Amino acid sequence: MRIGELSARTGTSRRLLRYYEEQGLIVSQRCANGYRSYDDRLADRVLQIRGLLDAGLPTRVIKQILPCLDKPRAIVFADATPEIIETLGQELDRMDRRIDTLTRNRDAVAEYLQEVRAQSRSA
Repeated sequence: MRIGELSARTGTSRRLLRYYEEQGLIVSQRCANGYRSYDDRLADRVLQIRGLLDAGLPTRVIKQILPCLDKPRAIVFADATPEIIETLGQELDRMDRRIDTLTRNRDAVAEYLQEVRAQSRSA
């Protein structure tokens, strides 16, 4: 499939798909006319990459763990090296800190909004 179709199937911009390719996260073949051609199975891979990016993992870590991901949302444990395990542990800790910060901020905004609404009802 060409880049436009992969973009449409995954909801990922063409620019991001080219970036993923530059980072070594996906690969394409070049047609005689110079257009990129992608294997149909890459749609699942792109969705995995997007999910990992949304979780806060940087592309350098995603590149390390992609070989461990066999099918969408299935992990092949035999490919996990000690370095990958250490890196993922660090990333998990970083995500936990982000979640804690976001939770505190959400709670503060909710409390503020509750007070503002209560004040406007009593006025």
